[in-house]
Amino acid sequence: MSHLFPSHLKFTEDHEWTELKSDIATVGITDFAQSALGDIVYIELPEAGTEVSKGDSFGVVESIKSVSDLYSPLSGTIVEVNMALEDSAEKINEAPYDSWIIKIKVSSTDELDSLLTSEGYKSHCEKNS
Repeated sequence: MSHLFPSHLKFTEDHEWTELKSDIATVGITDFAQSALGDIVYIELPEAGTEVSKGDSFGVVESIKSVSDLYSPLSGTIVEVNMALEDSAEKINEAPYDSWIIKIKVSSTDELDSLLTSEGYKSHCEKNS
């Protein structure tokens, strides 16, 4: 079960994961989210250079079951977008923690403190499933 909640990542209650290295945050959706969504068929990606604030929607993921907004876990500027997902959105189902969606140059690493640890996120998922 721990592979579903990698301890080196931080999480949002909206089921995004993030990993911060220096001032660049890599962002994707969690295993719990991809499982709840079912087969992902399309992802709407933002453009590099887009400014985001913590909690802003930065894109949309569409599955056979539903359409869900993607929310930024941190504030900053999107510096890289995983364009490979445009043609292969199913990679998120296959390997959610390897299939990052965006990279953000964060404006403040202090926001990281408000994100959930793997234990906190696991508990959040158990309460809401």
